[in-house]
Formats: sequence, C-alpha cells, structure tokens
Amino acid sequence: MLENKNTSRTDISSMGEFGLIDHLTKVFTIEHSSTIRGIGDDAAVLELKNQQVVTTDLLVEGVHFDMSYMPLKHLGYKAVVVNVSDVYAMNAIPSQITVSIAVSNRFPVEALEELYEGINAAVKQYNVDVVGGDTTSSTSGLIISITAIGSAKKEEIVYRSNAKENDLLVVSGDLGAAYLGLQILERERQVFQVNPNAQPDLEPYSYLIERQLKPEARKDIPKLLKDLGVLPTSMIDISDGLSSEVIHLCKQSKVGCTVYEDKIPLDPQVITTCEEFNMESTTIAMNGGEDYELLFTISMEDFPKIKGNPNFSVIGHMNKENEGAHLVTRANTKIPIVARGWNSLKEND
Repeated sequence: MLENKNTSRTDISSMGEFGLIDHLTKVFTIEHSSTIRGIGDDAAVLELKNQQVVTTDLLVEGVHFDMSYMPLKHLGYKAVVVNVSDVYAMNAIPSQITVSIAVSNRFPVEALEELYEGINAAVKQYNVDVVGGDTTSSTSGLIISITAIGSAKKEEIVYRSNAKENDLLVVSGDLGAAYLGLQILERERQVFQVNPNAQPDLEPYSYLIERQLKPEARKDIPKLLKDLGVLPTSMIDISDGLSSEVIHLCKQSKVGCTVYEDKIPLDPQVITTCEEFNMESTTIAMNGGEDYELLFTISMEDFPKIKGNPNFSVIGHMNKENEGAHLVTRANTKIPIVARGWNSLKEND
C-alpha cells in the first residue's frame, strides 16, 4: 500500500496557479521518444505512429470517491489506472496522459503533493508520460480529469462490436473484490463515526481493500494474448460490473450471450466475506464493478491457445441476438442478465 506522510500545511493560494503547476509537475520525466514536447508549452507535441486511442475519465469527490477513507496517493494512482485500463481494453498500449484537477482551498499544497506522488507512481508503473493538463479552483471539493493516449496497429485494435455468434466469453483475473473492499471501508467509516477510538482489523480483507483503493490495470493481457497468437473479437474493461459490460458487448456486437454462474472466477476472500456479510457472491461479481479486469470474446478455434491458462476464465459464449443475455445458475436455471452495475447518473436512493 502507498503511505501518507505529510503533516505540514501550505495554502495553495500562496503559490499561484503557475507556481503550483510547476511545483506539482516537476517530478514527471519523459520516457517516450514519441513525446516531442511535454509540459511547459501551450500544448504538447507528439510524434505518433500506428492508430491512436484516446480516452478520458472524470473522478468527482462524493460521486466516485470518499476522502474519509481514500488516501490521496491511492486516489492519484487509481485515477491513472482507470484511464490506462480503457486503453488496454482496446488492445492498445498507453504512452501519454494529461492530468487536470479542480481543487478547493481546503486542500493544502502538501495534500496535492500526495495526490501527484500517486500519479507519478502509476506513471512509472504503466510507463506513460505526463504531457499536460490544467489546475483550477473548485467550490465543491476535488475533481480529477485524466486523458490517456495510446496506440496500436490498425489490425490489432479490438472494439466492442465484433463478437460473433458461438464466440467464447473470457475474463481475466477474478471479480467482485473491489466492491466488497468498498463495503468494508464503508462499514469501518460508520464504526469510526460512532467510536473514533475504534481500531479496525482489516487484515482479513487486505486483498479486497487493495482492489478498491489501489487497483491495477491489466497491462499484461494484451501482450499475453499476442504471445499466445490470440486476437480477441471484442473486448471491454470491467469498470461498471460484469452484467453491464456483457450487455455492452451484446448490444454493440448485435449478439446474445450465455454466462455460467459456476464459471465466474472468485477469490477465496470474496467467498468468505460474502458469507460474513450474508451477500450472494454471484450478485457481487455480476454487479460490483471497479475490478478493471478485461472481458473479451475469442473465436472457438482459439480456445486451445488459452485453455488451462491461469490468467483466464471462460465464463460463457455468445448466441444469436434474439436469444438475449442470460445467466445459467448452478441449479441450471436461466435468468436474464440486467445491467445493475455502477451508474454515476442515477438518482440517490
């Protein structure tokens, strides 16, 4: 886990906008030859090859994260991860990002240093250059917007829209842990509000909390698939929940889908924690979100290439569009898949 060490407080207004930008961005170095000019001019200059992939994500305090249990270093790291994950989901490799923040005066310079240390840690982990962005004031907390740029050969880019009938549905890693990590953190926050002296024992939930606070994008998967000689027919990252992403693939590719409950990969900590919370593990895996695993389809003839690979689980197959999307339970009951994953625009209950 990343640690928070700063205790001093410097008002951001004392530095001015440009002084603050210079101070926060001095840690970034340029690693890619495709970055001709990064921070320091009116715009970045890139010399890019192949086809470009561009994606943007916006993280808003109170909507996407809660400062009561999200350390700023982790938040900076996660903000980069959610963007580069989208690039990997296109079977492309990220190379540059821009970082823009809007921040209220309740955050001192030291807090922003923590945020940017997390961003810098992710930049090094995923080998991307920070080439620009913006810093401005906010009247309502912290807002982070990151744009990621990546590239891939035209014939290697994978869309959501090319899955075919009889293709196999495959997922990397395991599902549901990030959502349960959030539930643990929410529970401990409520305990703290009642008793500020309470000392939580989070060790039994270490994997779940790490998946929530410091997720990792699956940068290994595009390379692994290439090494195996497999080009997915469609792909998407699991940010909003498996149910939502399956429906996205079906809708974009104009196919149906069957997912098998007993094939969904679950970490042992997910299973034991679901039992403790009296939750249904399949519901958590289907609807939890923020796993940032890759969900993709492959043609049936590619199955021998991934069979037995510990990174992948074949969880279903694609059907005719008019058959719709269904989950086959362990009791062999067929249930329609409904998108109940994360929706940032829904009204609060």
